[in-house]
Amino acid sequence: MITIKNLTKRYGKLQVLNGLSVEFERGQVVSIIGPNGSGKTTTIKCLLGMVLPDSGEIYIDDELVLKQWEYRSKIGYMPQISHFPENMKVRQLFEMMKDIRKDVQELDEELIGLYNIQKMWDKRLGALSGGMKQKVSAALAFLFQPDILILDEPTAGLDPLSSEILKAKILKEKKKDKLILITSHIMSEIEEVADDIMCMEEGNLRFYSSIAALKEETGESRLSKAIAKLMMR
Repeated sequence: MITIKNLTKRYGKLQVLNGLSVEFERGQVVSIIGPNGSGKTTTIKCLLGMVLPDSGEIYIDDELVLKQWEYRSKIGYMPQISHFPENMKVRQLFEMMKDIRKDVQELDEELIGLYNIQKMWDKRLGALSGGMKQKVSAALAFLFQPDILILDEPTAGLDPLSSEILKAKILKEKKKDKLILITSHIMSEIEEVADDIMCMEEGNLRFYSSIAALKEETGESRLSKAIAKLMMR
């Protein structure tokens, strides 16, 4: 579904991506991990069209998408930190997004209900707590039933119950043959929802494997220990 070929990106003297090549398929939940500065965020921004790579290609459904924009309607994005217009009300934000995406006839409003977002309908976005903003961001990411979901540290700032609701939603969407990419530092949560781990280091692909294969290769039953063992090689 997504094919990345030889993606490179440099900011001044800093090489952020160094010929990254990887493929993702429908029905996968892939966790993208790596230390700070490994290139995770730049990879995601390239996929979203927010950053143009210096070289390389990105294909979605076999179509080259660099410098295009239509393909982004296939993607639901939940950033780690949401920046909403502070004076806009929650209701107005959802109305605006629905007006922009009039092409989508059937909406997925499950998280709006599960998170009781209607109760904050008339609150201004600038007055919401970080956790409330995360709930709004999650509901927007799933709202238009995208084929691809990109979730950047999705449970950061969420209380335990809200985190469980989101993890259950991720697994539910996986069954619909969607591709879900998640960045996270919480290994226990990754293990609950992800099938595969893509590890980046200094702009390179360190390893890309199923969780089961990682555990078998390292002889470790805990994912965090398996990854640590591989990273120390």
